[in-house]
Amino acid sequence: MNATLKNLLHAAETWTPEEQAELADFARVIEARRTGIYELDEDELAAVEEGLGQADRGEFVTDSDLREMSRRFGA
Repeated sequence: MNATLKNLLHAAETWTPEEQAELADFARVIEARRTGIYELDEDELAAVEEGLGQADRGEFVTDSDLREMSRRFGA
């Protein structure tokens, strides 16, 4: 580990939890790029689980709603 990174990690110990989480998010993206494996954080995992639950319950957007969203947002 180079000196700059060591110094930044040491400084990060005094950062707010939100700032530390932001740094961790950047590090996760870099690690995913290096390894090809992206690890979901707790919020992302909860969102995936909620989406799977919605699918299991048959809760899907209608085709007409999807067309309307595409029209409104240009997708």
